[in-house]
Amino acid sequence: MKHAILSLSSALILAGCANSFAKGETPSEALGCTLSSQDTAVLEQWRQDGFSEQQTDDAANAFANCLGHPDPFLRDRIGYEGLTVALRSGNITEATRRDLISQLSQNLGVEDADGFVAPFSALALSELVRTDRVDPFLTAEERADISSRAASYLSGVSDYRAFSDSEGWRHGVAHGADIAMQLALNPNVTTASLERLRQAISQQITNRSGYAFRHSEPERLARPIYFMATRGAFESETWTAWFETLSDPAPLSDWNEAYQSEAELARLHNLKAFARVLYVNASLSEDEALQPIADGALNMLRSLP
Repeated sequence: MKHAILSLSSALILAGCANSFAKGETPSEALGCTLSSQDTAVLEQWRQDGFSEQQTDDAANAFANCLGHPDPFLRDRIGYEGLTVALRSGNITEATRRDLISQLSQNLGVEDADGFVAPFSALALSELVRTDRVDPFLTAEERADISSRAASYLSGVSDYRAFSDSEGWRHGVAHGADIAMQLALNPNVTTASLERLRQAISQQITNRSGYAFRHSEPERLARPIYFMATRGAFESETWTAWFETLSDPAPLSDWNEAYQSEAELARLHNLKAFARVLYVNASLSEDEALQPIADGALNMLRSLP
């Protein structure tokens, strides 16, 4: 009986969730995270039960509305995990998924003080994009729009905060790469869209921000590259040119000048880390489609000091 009472309570709470992001409000208020008023023990029980009774449209909206909450438990363990389970259950309607894609795509441009809204919207958007890969429902125009928004977000991430013991994860670069990966896996995403995503990865890797990746960002950025290659989206010559562009030291005359600049040293570090990840994984694969990646990454490593 106790379990039934908790389920009824959760249903009443889920029914009252809002989707709007109003100006002047804090992220948690604006996103309408009404689950923040629920007892933590109840929410934890949902997790322990695998969100078995929260795989509905109302639940999906409620979870999505907590993605910007400053509490890592509500944001990650409940918001993201709950939404992922709901989406992977196959019970969320097409209409709700379209609404969530629209909402979360807009959230990619949100610059809240806490810095959680955009990266967690990106992470959740990767799960929504996955549903279209598994069971296509988006139009070609919609996929192109999502790809464009994802590319803009990924190339423009400048908040490099990742994990905090007190605040949990943000990880915008990795979460943006996750959308790119799901789009790269989707055979209905066009080569033109994949090119935009590949260019976004290039821009993030060569960013002269002065930040040296240290939270597995190169590994996450490499994943969509593998899947673009295994799809045969680009010719070998195109991959060769792409790696040569990445290796270009401009605006430096040569890479030795990097040792006189913190920002350029960070760029060099990121490029080498990215190339190593690509080379190791591609060279160990038996998939011949990854040979241009292995070759390009090796040549890139040889060109860098």
